[in-house]
Amino acid sequence: MAEYRAFEVVNELSSSPVLLLCDHASNFVPPTVSGGDLGLSAEDMARHIAWDVGAAALTRLLSAQLGAAAILSNFSRLVIDPNRGPDDPTLLMKLYDGSIIPANRHADAAELERRKALCHTPYHDAITARLDAMEARGQTPHILSIHSFTPQLRARPPRPWHVGILWDSDTRLVTPLLEALRDEPDIVTGDNEPYTGRLEGDCMHRHGTMRGLPHVLIEIRNDLISGETGQQEWAARLTRLLAPLLPT
Repeated sequence: MAEYRAFEVVNELSSSPVLLLCDHASNFVPPTVSGGDLGLSAEDMARHIAWDVGAAALTRLLSAQLGAAAILSNFSRLVIDPNRGPDDPTLLMKLYDGSIIPANRHADAAELERRKALCHTPYHDAITARLDAMEARGQTPHILSIHSFTPQLRARPPRPWHVGILWDSDTRLVTPLLEALRDEPDIVTGDNEPYTGRLEGDCMHRHGTMRGLPHVLIEIRNDLISGETGQQEWAARLTRLLAPLLPT
């Protein structure tokens, strides 16, 4: 069996100063984590709790259309969440949106460290290495992080947004992208909705804010990109809006 790799690089030979990330690209459970089964039903593993539905396909399309490299995770966020800092208490979730994760319920500190070494650290090391190489070429990397969100959490009201732009303190990409999205007549855009992007230690804080790089996290409501047609439509829309804002 081939050696497990915690990430995939798409369009690896691209020389673009743009880097796409997809933290929650997969619902895969590595065989060395609880035998490849977290104890959840197939229905739960297909839900937003295990991955960002549609985000990987959208990221691949944007990678091709923008001519940029992309780094995608190859493990479920329930194995360990790459969009959380290494000391975040939600790094390894034991209960998520009404579902108990059996294989995580009694996971101890040693198991957490093992999963960090298997998945979390290699993923972030790959991002760091790519950004280092871009800066070594004299480029200023621009980071686009692609996510999706569920239309409604259990026992919560429906979310009205079609797309959310999450950010911390750097507005170089955020402000013009929000303006462009708000000019789109058929969508509702959230500014740090459906949740805030101001989370110390998360992926964008680590690789964007702390390095002083332009970056933005884009959340698409997952019912809009769960199928191929929606993925293509949103890829075309985002490419049209992002291309004028990005270096070539």
